[in-house]
This record gives sequence, structure tokens and C-alpha cells, in this order.
Amino acid sequence: MISAALAYGDGVAESYREECNQELSQSEKIFRQLEKLDGAKTIESVLLPMNEMERILGNSASKASLFYNVHPSQEVRDIAENQQKEITKLYNEISLSRPLYETCKAVDVSQADAQTKRYLEYTLRDFRRSGVDQPDKVLKRIKELNNELTELDQEFSLNVRQDVRSITLTSTNDLAGLPEDYIAAHQLDENGEIKITTDYPDYIPFSRYAKNDAARLALYKEFKNRANPTNDNVLKDILIKRYELANLIGYKNYAEYETETKMVKNVPTVLKFIDDVEAGARPRAEAEYAILLKRLQQIDPAATEVGDWQKTYLEELIREEQFNVDAKKLRSYFQFGHVRDGIFKLTTALYGVTFRPWNTPVWDPSVQAYELLDGDTVIGRFYLDLHPRENKYKHAAHFDMQAGLSGRQLPISALICNFPGKDDETELMEHAQVETFLHEFGHLLHHLFSGNQQWIRFSGIATERDFVEAPSQMLEEWVWNAETLKMLAMNKEGQTIPPEMVKSMVAAKEFGTGLFVTHQMFYAATSMAIYDCDPVDLNLAKTMDGLQDKYSMFKHVPDTHMYANFGHLVGYGSMYCTYMWSQVIAKDMFTRFDKEGMLNKKTAGDYRTFVLSPGGSKDAADLVEDFLGRPYSFAPFAAWLNQPVEVK
Repeated sequence: MISAALAYGDGVAESYREECNQELSQSEKIFRQLEKLDGAKTIESVLLPMNEMERILGNSASKASLFYNVHPSQEVRDIAENQQKEITKLYNEISLSRPLYETCKAVDVSQADAQTKRYLEYTLRDFRRSGVDQPDKVLKRIKELNNELTELDQEFSLNVRQDVRSITLTSTNDLAGLPEDYIAAHQLDENGEIKITTDYPDYIPFSRYAKNDAARLALYKEFKNRANPTNDNVLKDILIKRYELANLIGYKNYAEYETETKMVKNVPTVLKFIDDVEAGARPRAEAEYAILLKRLQQIDPAATEVGDWQKTYLEELIREEQFNVDAKKLRSYFQFGHVRDGIFKLTTALYGVTFRPWNTPVWDPSVQAYELLDGDTVIGRFYLDLHPRENKYKHAAHFDMQAGLSGRQLPISALICNFPGKDDETELMEHAQVETFLHEFGHLLHHLFSGNQQWIRFSGIATERDFVEAPSQMLEEWVWNAETLKMLAMNKEGQTIPPEMVKSMVAAKEFGTGLFVTHQMFYAATSMAIYDCDPVDLNLAKTMDGLQDKYSMFKHVPDTHMYANFGHLVGYGSMYCTYMWSQVIAKDMFTRFDKEGMLNKKTAGDYRTFVLSPGGSKDAADLVEDFLGRPYSFAPFAAWLNQPVEVK
């Protein structure tokens, strides 16, 4: 058992508290010994103890992040929250320790292997980026800012997680258009009311299928207003403190600081990328918007524009009417349990690895645990926490729990989602949820496959932030292929999804591409704009609304405040563009599978060897070049973006 909190019930909290204290004590002991190290500064005396310290701290930080977001015990969540703060304090002290910095600088790695050289190079780089060579007065303020930012980050996330909103319907007629199983689960209560919440299993189907436009708008507003106005000031404080932090270290602003270590390298590259992608997608987006508006006018002849709350509903209508894709019928093939097992089968077919249940304590009865085996060897372990519950993280994400270290510890992951199927594994999923499941599972595989590193900092998804989404985005292609979908899709009568249905899905798949891309560029432009400035006089609402009008085809909906719950503005900072940057690379990497076969074991083996397994031991551009045999190209993405819009 890697943690006392991997359980629930009496005594768990106190055991976890003791575990946290022990991990902090062990880490600090190594740190103090390194600061006072007298004698030869070698790989053995400096870098290996550093690696062990980072292993202990990394394990503790990963567990604390997970338990803070998912554990059913408030006491455990409180301990995890405090542990995150204490770890941040220690990380800050380590990163700003001049004695440790000088000790590391003194290590001679001229005769060492390439990975050891890379480890020291990146370690010294991060020391400098932390501000270790700043005057003492500045160092003190940097420490204060880092600690304050940790608390603000936690506060922002908690406010979103706790603010579950809802609308109330008074008639089952308001559920017209929704799938039968959704309607059956949302009947009038003893007060003659139906509550629809902003949690994903409620929100996503209602937004997609409900015919009641006013109800869709009402739910949309509640969803976009979560944590407002509480998070308005929280986000503004984060922006101001990150700006001050970047200034103290010697950067113009936080965006300049953040882009330096990414594939993009600098702010101008990001800004050009956003505008280039938006310009490339604009003609397609305008054509698609016109189709949506025409369809809306069949419902409401007086309509002159399409609202942001209407786009998903209208897109589904067009896919059904123009491409013969009935999303409600489609979802009948996606039973939760079969999808999960099918993802395991798909992984086995690609990589030859297998899965088996892992007999280990879990933090909630609904959580499942598995081991990943390559032959007879266990190479990783993971938890699946896939269903909503109170006080749980509301979105879908991969959490690393333990990075793999060769000869020391196996990698461990946790997949946190909010899908149906908690009490009945035959409950149905949306195809989009299946795509999300596979996307997040891609992150899990990346973490587990890369878990055999000699240096902990290169283990897991440790590549540049603007590359980490590419492997998972590429894996999404497998939910659009008839051959691979057979592993995932089967209805309750035991019938696999018909090839003609898949053909229609694929034909309809690209409709909305331009609208999606331009809207994504609105998000990317927002995240860059609020960090590429002095935020003291920044008006968050005005900035975001203006950028939505500039980049997106859908205008800002009055009385909504998305920035209050858009966690990526905190987690991804200025780099939300990573999703589309990664998409460019994903489209290029997929060209090999597209040419050589979706289930080609040789191609999948090369992909695992050259892209997934190295973790952060090489630059992302080099990983992709190793796999493709050439530098990555924008051309496949451009070709995808420029496909003609074809409807009847």
C-alpha cells in the first residue's frame, strides 16, 4: 500500500497525517544534508540523494493533489490541502537554496551518460528560473509569493468543485428530446419538480438533446457562473502575484516566463500561432455557422444569430438530419462496462500488454484498481475513479500518483472522470464521453509506459507542457474507426456497432471543426492575454468578452462569467494554446497509423518506444522526429482544417 489514505473509514485520516509528516521529514533531512555537504561533490554524493529527495516529495505531492480532489473524507481532504502547502514551502526553500545550487554546480558530469548530463542541466536551469541568484530581499518575497499562490490555486479549485448549481423543471415535457434512460432517471419528485444539475452527467446530455431552448439557456448560465463571484478576486490575485513573481525573477511578465521552457519558446510564437490557426479556420467556421443559423431559423424564423448555448444542440440536429447520425441511437452501443473493458482490449491489441485486477485498498467503494503487465512483468498500476459523487473533482483528468523509477518504484496513476455506470455497468455513455475516456486513458498509458527512468524528473508525462496532450489527442482517432470501435461498442442485445453507422459518424465527424477551432483560439487568446500584461488594471470580464467576440463565432452570453470556473486559466496559465499546438503534432503522428494500420503492432511498438517510453528524457520535437523519421509538420493539420463543409 503506497498510502494510508488509499482506504476509507475510521483511522484513515490520522494514519495519513502521520504519513505526510514522515515524508516531509525524510525530504527535509536529505535537503539539509545536501546543503551542508562537505567534501567531494559527485554524482553519488549530490545527484543521487537529490533524486531520492525528489522521489519522496513527488510521491507525497501527487498523493496530496489526488486526495484533495477526490477523497470522500473531509478530514483527509483537509490534511491533503495542508500537505500541498507544506510541500510547496519546502519546494520553494529547496529551489531558492544557494548552498544547494552551488553544490550542484560543483558536480562534474563531463564523463557521465547523456541522461545524467541532462538531469544536471535541467536542475541548474530550474534553480536559475526560480530566482536563486536574486538578492536576499527578493528571495524572501519570492518565497512568500509562491506560498500565497499555492493557497490561491487551491481556493480557486475548491470554489469550483463545491459550487454545484441546478435548474428546476416542473414538467416532464421539458425533457423532450432527451434519451429515454435520461428521462427515466429524472422524474418529478414529491414536490412536482425535476432538478437538472451542472454536473457533467446531467449537463452534457441536456445541452445536446433538450428541445427546450429556454431551459438549455438557463442551465448554460448556471454552468458558466459556477464560483462567481467568489473566484473573480481569487483569479485576479493569482494574475497579480504571478506577474510580480515573473518580474522579480527578471521577466517582463508571466507569459514570457512560462513560454521559455515550452516547445513554442516565446510569446510572439504563441500569438502568431493563435492568429494563423484562427485565420485558417475562419472560412470553414463561417460556412458552418451559416448552416447552424439556417437550421435554427427553421425552429425560430425570427432568429438572427446562434447562441453559444444552442450550438451543441443544433450540431446534433444537423448530424442526425444531414448525415443520418442519431446520437441517441448511437449511445445505445456504449455501455460503460463494455467501454472500459474495450479500452483494455484495444490497449492489448496495440501494445501486447495485459491487465488484471489489483487487490489493494481504495478510497471509495466505486473505485477499481488494476495492474498493467508486459508479459509476466508488472510495469505499472492504476486506479479508475470514474463516477460522480459529492465533493469530487468535476471534470475528467489523469492524476499521477507515483512516477516510476528504475529499480526503485513502479509508476502508479489514477483516472478521475464523471461517467454514468456507478450502480449499473450497462448504463449508457455519450460517444463524446467515450472519446474523453480514451483521451484520459492515453495520459495514463503515457505515464505508465515511461516509468522506467533513472532520474525521477524525466519519468511520467514529463515532456514540455505544450506536447503532453498530443499522444492523447492522437488516440482519440481510434473511436472513429469501425475496426477498433467493435472493441468498445456493443448494445444490450449483444450487437456490435454497425459499419454503416460508423461510416455516417465519420462523415459527420468533421462538421463543426471550424467552429471548434476558432472557439479554442478564443480560449487560447484569453489565457495569453491575461498573462501577457500588467494585470493590475485588467478587467477580466471585458477582456474575455472582447476576445470571444474577436475569435469565436459565438458571442458572449450576458450575465455569464466563465473565467470564474475555467480552471485552465490557473492550471495552464498562459499556455492554453497547448491543446491546439498538441493537435498539430497529433495529426502528424497519426499519419503513420493512418498509412500502416490502426492496429499495426510494429507501428504501435515504435510509437511506444520512441514517443511514450522516453518520458522527458528527450525534447518532444526529437521524440516525434524519432517516430516519424522527420521533423513534425503543420501540413496534416492544415489539410484536416481545410476539408470542405459538405451538407445536403
